[in-house]
Amino acid sequence: MKRCLLPILLSFAFVFIGIQNGLGQQQKLAQTGMKFLSVSLDARATAMGDAVTALESNSSAMFYNPAGMARLPVFADLTLGQVDWLADFKHSYAGFSIKPWNGKYGVLGFMAHAVDYGDFIGTIRSGNDLGYDEVGNFTPNALAVGIGYANALSDKFSIGGNVKYAQQSLGSAITTIAGENQYTRQDNKVEVAAFDFGILYHTGYKSLNFGMNVRNFSKEIKYLQEGFQLPLVFNVGLSMNLLDLYPSLSSSHALLVAVDAVHPRDYPEQINIGGEYVFMKTLAVRAGYSSPNDEHGFSAGLGLQSTLRNHGLNIDYAYTPYTLFDDVHRFSLHFGF
Repeated sequence: MKRCLLPILLSFAFVFIGIQNGLGQQQKLAQTGMKFLSVSLDARATAMGDAVTALESNSSAMFYNPAGMARLPVFADLTLGQVDWLADFKHSYAGFSIKPWNGKYGVLGFMAHAVDYGDFIGTIRSGNDLGYDEVGNFTPNALAVGIGYANALSDKFSIGGNVKYAQQSLGSAITTIAGENQYTRQDNKVEVAAFDFGILYHTGYKSLNFGMNVRNFSKEIKYLQEGFQLPLVFNVGLSMNLLDLYPSLSSSHALLVAVDAVHPRDYPEQINIGGEYVFMKTLAVRAGYSSPNDEHGFSAGLGLQSTLRNHGLNIDYAYTPYTLFDDVHRFSLHFGF
C-alpha cells in the first residue's frame, strides 16, 4: 500500500509546493474587467471548490478546462444552470457538446453565459434639495457565447479550446445637458474575442489525472479612456479516485479527490481542494475549500444521477456561504443522450 500511495502523495506535493512558492513571492496584480467571466457557474464544480482542472466531464467542461469533454461518454450532452449571485445578480448559462462519427474527429461544443444585473435608477447632479435628478432607469447586462473543440489525441493525452465573444454593457451615460429634459447620452459598452486552452493527461497510474488550462486570454479593451484586460487565469491540477486502491469497494463507491493551483491576473494565487463521494453511481456528496480567500472558503453540494432508456440525467446543487454577503446557491441540470 505504501508503494501505491507514494506517487499520489508526490504528485500532490508538487502542486502544493509550486503554489506556496508563488505565494511567498511579491505579487504584481493587475486590474481586470468583465469580472462575470470569472464567476464559477457549474454546481458540481463549485461544490468541489472549483478543483476541476484535471477532471473528465461533460459540456460543463467548456467553462473550466475544455479538454475535459474530449472523452464525452454519450453522443450529446446538454448543460443548463443558474446562479443566484451576489447583490441579486442572476447568471444563466448553457452548454452543449456533441461527438459526431463516434468522436473520430473530436467533440464539438457550444456555450452561452448571460448576466442580468437588474434595473438601476439613473441620476445627474442637481441644485435641488435632493442634490440630484432622476433621468430614468438603465439595465446593465453581460453576455458571452462561444464554440469549443476537444480531442483525445491518444489514450492518455487530450486537448481542448474555446473561442468566445464577450460583451458587457453598463447602459448609457449623460455627457451633456442641452436643456430641461434634453440630454446627450453615450453608450458604455465593450466587446472582445477571448480564448481558452486546456490539456488533460492520464498518468497511467490508476485514475490519476493531470490537467492545465488558461482561460480568458484576449487583447486589452477599454471603456472610453480607461483600459483593462479580462480576468486571465492559469490553473494546474491533479485528480484521482482514491478507491481505485481498494478494488473491492470501487464497484459501488467512488471517492474523487482533486487539487488545483490557481494563478489569476487580479488576485493572489490560491489552492483549491475538492472531494466527491458517489454511492452506487447515483448519489453524490461533495465538498471543497479555497485558500486564501477573503470572503468564502468552504463550499458543499449534492448531486443525483440516473439513467433511463440510455438517457442520463444529473441534477446538481451547490451552496457557498459568504461572510459579508448573502449565501450563494447554484443549480445545474445535465442531460446525456
